[in-house]
Parts: sequence; structure tokens; C-alpha cells
Amino acid sequence: MKDLTQEEWQEKLKKDKNAVILDVRTDEEVEEGYIPNAKIIDIYKGQGFINEVEKLDKSKNYYIYCRSGKRSSQACTLLDQMGFNETYNLLGGFSEWEGETTTP
Repeated sequence: MKDLTQEEWQEKLKKDKNAVILDVRTDEEVEEGYIPNAKIIDIYKGQGFINEVEKLDKSKNYYIYCRSGKRSSQACTLLDQMGFNETYNLLGGFSEWEGETTTP
């Protein structure tokens, strides 16, 4: 896992042809908006989260965010332990995001 600032995250994401954006917030939080093209898997779903993550392609690079950066850091650690290649945590999370957003 690498912690990236908002700028580093956006810059790296733009250049990464193997990138997947992963939003680990709750459905209620996602209602307020999310980063376009993000896969949404709520980390609070426990085993349900693990089951969904196991379906993902481990060879991809995962750019993970939550509201503030704490849950996404946990998600990165979990994915790393599950054998995923690269995980990137968005420092400050969606609450500090200044890039493009969309709503459900």
C-alpha cells in the first residue's frame, strides 16, 4: 500500500492503464457523490466485502478511497494481504477530493 496525496493520486491514476477505483464507503455516503467509474464495495459489510473483493482482478492497480482515508487504508492492507499487486490509499479521502464527482 502507498498513501498518496490528492495530487499524487490523480496524477498516477491518469497515467495508469491498469487502474481500478474502489470506493469503500457506505451507500448513504455514496449518495452524496462519488468519483466517476468507481466500483463501490462497502468495507462495513465484513465478510460480504471480502466476498466481493475476491471477485476482483488481482493483477490490476487499486486506487482506494473512503470519506477520510482511514477505512481505505484498512482496505488497502486487506487487499495487500489477499495478494493484490498494487493498492493506493487516497489521503484525506472523498471529503478533501477536488477532482470530478458524480451522483448515483
